[in-house]
Amino acid sequence: MMRRLWIYALSGFLLLAGTWSCKVGPDYQSVELDSPAAFRFDPDEADTVVNLRWWELFNDPVLDSLVRLALIQNQDVRIAAENIAQAAYALNIAENEYWPKFNVTADGLYGNVLQTPFEKPGYAVFGGVSMNWELDLWGKLRRQTEAAQADFLANQYDLRALQLELIAQVATVYFRLLEFRTSLIISQNTLDLRDSTLRIIRQRYAQGIIPEIDVNQAEIQYAIAASAIPLYERQIAQTEHALSVLVGLPPGPVVESIPLADQYLPPNIPEGLPSQLLSRRPDLRRAEQAIIAQNALIGVAVANRFPRISLTGLLGVASTDLTGMLTQFGGNIGGSLLGPLFQWNQNLRRVDIARSQYEQSVINYERVFLQALREVEDALVGIRTLRDELDARELHVRAALNAQSLSEQRYDRGVTSYLEYLESQRQAFDAQLFEAQVRSDLLVEFVNLYKALGGGWLSEAEEAGN
Repeated sequence: MMRRLWIYALSGFLLLAGTWSCKVGPDYQSVELDSPAAFRFDPDEADTVVNLRWWELFNDPVLDSLVRLALIQNQDVRIAAENIAQAAYALNIAENEYWPKFNVTADGLYGNVLQTPFEKPGYAVFGGVSMNWELDLWGKLRRQTEAAQADFLANQYDLRALQLELIAQVATVYFRLLEFRTSLIISQNTLDLRDSTLRIIRQRYAQGIIPEIDVNQAEIQYAIAASAIPLYERQIAQTEHALSVLVGLPPGPVVESIPLADQYLPPNIPEGLPSQLLSRRPDLRRAEQAIIAQNALIGVAVANRFPRISLTGLLGVASTDLTGMLTQFGGNIGGSLLGPLFQWNQNLRRVDIARSQYEQSVINYERVFLQALREVEDALVGIRTLRDELDARELHVRAALNAQSLSEQRYDRGVTSYLEYLESQRQAFDAQLFEAQVRSDLLVEFVNLYKALGGGWLSEAEEAGN
């Protein structure tokens, strides 16, 4: 009879909790932001690139292998993956807070009571199951679950943002490595040219044909080219070490690849609207989840101002005879109410704090959104202007190399001074180095654009299919 009564009471409380319970606090409303219809520097005839693995657009197998290796072995990515696992465990804990908790309890005594010290000692044992259940009448536990769910998704977006940042870093460092290798080759070729020129100048000086200052000028230009070689060798080695660590390997060399001059430049700028940016960038999604979590915590703070109702129960057996002859079944059920009466408005101030933190998360979302727009606009204008600059630099290189050849011929025929020939050498050397730097800058700017637009433009269904 007692067991049946206990079951009926528990069922009644379950029905009560399910019927009368509510969730205090505001429900989440998505944040509306004003965004332009199109980016300021979008080209009119740009094709939309639909490719989540955007680094493959460069058609470089070495870059592709480095990125894939980094996504697997990079330590920061692996740490972020563990954060997701921890958030999943925390979400599971929060989801199960709503249900009753059952525990096994057992007690055993031997002896006699103090009032009857001469009574023969005996045994008293008890074993049973206890239950404790906090009724979620105000939705506090469900709001906590909402916050945990948002935190779980935020960790997933953190991982995605980290992956996107990692891919961009690998690609950027890789293109800088190609720039330094190209600059080293330019320096070596220039040194070979100036070395042969210096030998000729010294021979002419020994024959009394030219003054000593021509020798000194040739030595200066030779030293400039010679000092550039160890500089770029050092930059190459240090960049290779940085790239190795990014992909999770000990510092070491990186295999040769497609030279910088042969790197593929995407012919069209990927077109992306702000709405697409909002749906793709993981940092914006992460910022939105922070708003959802803070909104749920407002409900938690509000619920803490209301009474807390808990249900307890106990069902078990008791015996004063180890043989079990005097075993009795028993149980009880009870409830408790604990509510704030007068706490100097502390709970109200906690609600105010939660609302303020919610406003902070909204402001942060707006900040991230504006920063995202800026990064896209900066990358778009960077690509447009760097393309024009690269065209000018290529013209500069062709003209400087031709001028160097003509100056050498004029100097050999005695038509011009040696200073003119040295100046043409210097300009040709600088023009080639600048051209390599601008080409690398342009490739990096494409990387910045892909990163700013969230790394891909597939829909959720298309992305899942890949």
